Amino acid sequence: MIYLASPYSHRDAAVRRRRFLAACRAAAAMLAKGLMVYSPIVHSTPIAACGLDDMDHDFWMHVDRPYLEWCHMVMVLTLDGWRDSRGVNAEIAVARSMGKPVSFISPADLGVRDVPVGALAEAGA
Repeated sequence: MIYLASPYSHRDAAVRRRRFLAACRAAAAMLAKGLMVYSPIVHSTPIAACGLDDMDHDFWMHVDRPYLEWCHMVMVLTLDGWRDSRGVNAEIAVARSMGKPVSFISPADLGVRDVPVGALAEAGA
């Protein structure tokens, strides 16, 4: 099982929505290629909307850690903002502390369109 790490948090709801959809498309593309994948963003965003919107980073890392333990590797979806993502950096650190391989995959490698955050702001999105 592959743990698909990707950035999510952002002050702009449109950016969060774009990141969620990109993670969904990436997970779908991986599944279509026969790869078993778990994406905490894809899994947790709809759940958070059902009463957990106020939960913080520590809560979600506590929820996601067992999945990190279960998965055999972490792939980082290199959406705009991934390098600055507190969550992605924490997931990478935890995976490496467990001796799990970490690799990086661009959205384009999966046929997923990513729109840079700056382009959203320029377009007024």
